[in-house]
Amino acid sequence: MDKLTVYTTGPSCGKCSMTKMMLKGKGIPFVEVDITQNPAAHEYVTEELGYSMAPVVVVDDDDHWCDMRPDQIDRIAKRAILPSDATREARSPAR
Repeated sequence: MDKLTVYTTGPSCGKCSMTKMMLKGKGIPFVEVDITQNPAAHEYVTEELGYSMAPVVVVDDDDHWCDMRPDQIDRIAKRAILPSDATREARSPAR
């Protein structure tokens, strides 16, 4: 998985800050884009994706969400298992 993009409305956005903190805590790399400073990003989030609140997390063209979503972050974290972890899991005895 490449880096996620987290579209925020700046440091005063509590849900944006919490989302970034949760992603960091799970070791998920991301790039932050402040849509209040980037008109093209604002247009992308509101016009193309149709969201009206931040944060907006974009994994890829077909996988994105808005608001503080611990369930989605957990889902992405499970998908982002490192190859060495997957090998270790595959070798461990069945539970």
